[in-house]
Amino acid sequence: MQLETYISDLLYRYDCVTIPELGAFLTTRVSAKVHESTNSFYPPKKIVSFNEQLQHNDGLLSSYIAEVEKVPYEVAVQKLSKHVKSVKSYLIQGETLTFKSIGELVLNVNGKIEFNPSQHINYLTDAFGLSQFIAPNISREVYKEAVEKIEEATPISITPEKRKSIPYLKYAAIAVIALTIGGFSASNYFSNKIDAHNQIAQEEANQQLDAKVQEATFVIDSPLPAATLNVEKLHGSYHIVAGAFRVEANSEKKVQQLKDQGFNARKIGVNKYGLHEVVYSSHSDRIEALTTLRKIKREHNSEAWLLVKTLN
Repeated sequence: MQLETYISDLLYRYDCVTIPELGAFLTTRVSAKVHESTNSFYPPKKIVSFNEQLQHNDGLLSSYIAEVEKVPYEVAVQKLSKHVKSVKSYLIQGETLTFKSIGELVLNVNGKIEFNPSQHINYLTDAFGLSQFIAPNISREVYKEAVEKIEEATPISITPEKRKSIPYLKYAAIAVIALTIGGFSASNYFSNKIDAHNQIAQEEANQQLDAKVQEATFVIDSPLPAATLNVEKLHGSYHIVAGAFRVEANSEKKVQQLKDQGFNARKIGVNKYGLHEVVYSSHSDRIEALTTLRKIKREHNSEAWLLVKTLN
């Protein structure tokens, strides 16, 4: 049994996952923080802990195992109980049990279970894709005092420059203005001539085109090839659930509503409670599904959740 995989999947969606007769994994959300001495920035995350006192079977883990492995709930409970007994025997023998992406369990000298959490994964879906980074120090240098000392030693004085007026510059300016006015008039004349020429040429071209269109005969030598439509087959075991409906007509209405919004929505059948489940989309890759779920929760529906289920 891939127990650590099942627990890891549930920790993305729930704050408490109980292993009957063993204990419970708990998650606590912590805010982003900055380490002042190292200038390290840490994104928000869920911290995983373990409580040996919470051993009551709440049905969450057993139901998930039954759904994934396609077995009755009672069979899933028995398989889980057998696996827990095996885990306890290993702990009693002094071995350290590693739950991949979650942490390690070991018995201390007092016979109590100690948990060492893993730091390789962040179960907070809102922080998906964010990682730790270190910002370089910003060095600031002050040159004000040095500049003041230089100004005291070598003061800077500004003396206005005196210029004599030269009479011939006036005549040169008049000549430039005259040339500019003449050039502008000539430019307008030639521009008007070009526009008139273009208009006449355009009218002649339109007349020739009309004559050709009236004399043309259109013949279709061969029929168009038949169109082929490729229908994409929906697949994947990771489904982003939009809702579940007692009345099937309501589920169909929800599917059409989501399709109008651009989602690849569909119905995936009836769950064990007799409700018609509607999903935004289905994915074969878990990371891709979690990325899409995060975007949907942020922009469309904060109540959307991820269902892991292999469809027939």
